Amino acid sequence: MNKKEISAGGVVYRTGEGGQLQIQLIVDRYGKTTLAKGKMEDGETVEQTALREILEETGMVGRIIEPVDIIAYTYQHAELGPVDKEVHYYLVEAESGDLQPQIEEIKGVDWYAPEEAWSLQQQSGYDNNDDVIRVALNKLGINV
Repeated sequence: MNKKEISAGGVVYRTGEGGQLQIQLIVDRYGKTTLAKGKMEDGETVEQTALREILEETGMVGRIIEPVDIIAYTYQHAELGPVDKEVHYYLVEAESGDLQPQIEEIKGVDWYAPEEAWSLQQQSGYDNNDDVIRVALNKLGINV
């Protein structure tokens, strides 16, 4: 039986000054475009994990709108061997906070027009985030 690990995160969006929808993307320490996420801590729900990680990594206080997708994969851990990982992604509306990257974990965070966010994901994102971002954009009424 493999060890199981659960992470959670979100596709964070807001309505910008001109009423335009904006999507938050982060640049991780490997220079890849990705979404805020992290490991579940004891006593947390998956939803609480997602919102805590978004706050810690990006400085934004969010509100969960609905689930988007769950990505499951297995990776090799140096000590534990194979670990079955599940990452739960939610559609999250940014409600307040100041955009601020957590420098220990990530290189940058910013807001993008949906089309720009999608093209960044295509150019420098992780393949397994394609569906997450596509589904989230669809839920926001944007087809890519």
